[in-house]
Amino acid sequence: MTGGRGGFSRAIVSWQARYGRQGLPWQSIRDPYRVWLSEVMLQQTQVSTVLRYFEKFIRRFPTVHALAAAPEDDVMGQWSGLGYYSRARNLHQCAKVVVSQLGGDFPTSARGLEELPGIGRSTAAAIASFCFNERVAILDGNVRRVLSRVCAFEADLSAAKHQDQLWELATALLPGPHSSANMPRYTQGLMDLGATVCHRKNPACGICPVRTMCAAALAGDPERYPVRTRRPRREVMALWLLHARSRAGEVWLERRPASGIWASLYCFPVFSDRVALEGSLATPLLTGMVEGAVFRHALTHRELHIHPEARISSVKFAMSLDGHPSRTEQPGQLLYQVDGAMLAPRAPDRDRDITPVVVSQGFQPAGHEILDVGEHPVYLVTLLKKRNHRFVAPCQWTQYCVVVGLGASAHQTRSRHPSGCLS
Repeated sequence: MTGGRGGFSRAIVSWQARYGRQGLPWQSIRDPYRVWLSEVMLQQTQVSTVLRYFEKFIRRFPTVHALAAAPEDDVMGQWSGLGYYSRARNLHQCAKVVVSQLGGDFPTSARGLEELPGIGRSTAAAIASFCFNERVAILDGNVRRVLSRVCAFEADLSAAKHQDQLWELATALLPGPHSSANMPRYTQGLMDLGATVCHRKNPACGICPVRTMCAAALAGDPERYPVRTRRPRREVMALWLLHARSRAGEVWLERRPASGIWASLYCFPVFSDRVALEGSLATPLLTGMVEGAVFRHALTHRELHIHPEARISSVKFAMSLDGHPSRTEQPGQLLYQVDGAMLAPRAPDRDRDITPVVVSQGFQPAGHEILDVGEHPVYLVTLLKKRNHRFVAPCQWTQYCVVVGLGASAHQTRSRHPSGCLS
């Protein structure tokens, strides 16, 4: 970094006042509950997306007491569509602790906030800065990118010790002790700068307020930073999902275990292979097979190689998601009706600790809608992807039955489905 460190913080504060994001719903009052909720929602999620969910969530749970008292299914239902569902479970657990142990009052320091479940160092710092003017550094993804470029931080941020060094630099760049009133604007300014100017690709250095202090910009190579030589490897999973709907319009779902992929969410029955799937049924499910195009979907830590297969009954009635006849070369459109009598498990399976739910007919869900099934709302999404559909929950809604295999044939995954349409 070139130039004085005091000049850096002053430039950020001045820029945020003129060009930063203003009037966000969690900025109107310095309420730790609202700021905490917004910070959790904003983790790995863009502001434009969070805006669509924040007000709805606040209307349903206006206080931390209301959130703590709510059933988990209700919380998960309001979260449906934001993804990363462990955030909602941690949010709910944290609210319970704040109410039961702290009387509903959040700690007023970053150190105290960090002791709460689900609140990490950067989130705690953001809450303390916005609500209590505490001089404490944040280091979310956007801020990490800004500071690593400003300082031309050469160390590999894949290593924890190097992240600790960047934390030290972030602390050194804070406004001075007599400028704590500027902490909310400084913190927001760093976030805004990373989100709107200092992009990962093609950063807009020409309009950056700290471009004359930025070592990476002055060297002409800002995209080199942050340095990461080791990329996390995604686990490749192979799963089989059964989507079955009876002639009466009932859909068979199971609640997933409390840990692992799609934890505690409702889903079609999930199996490790086709043999396990067929072995769980009271009668042979289907005869014949139609295979769809293979494609893949990448999660944060896992890569799903998705292999759609429909093994059809004698009914052979097919319909696609948009009402046109299905064709095997179109991923996600192999949908077949089966009889609900085939859904009963053949025998108890000690390894499947699940809660079955049968959804009655009479609803027409789409996308991320929630079905009210007594005490058990159901979270839905299109799993067999089509363009403009989001993968936000473990369930798929279609009109008829499909058996979906998530296989690991990596060499097939790139041949039939356009890249980029699974984002």
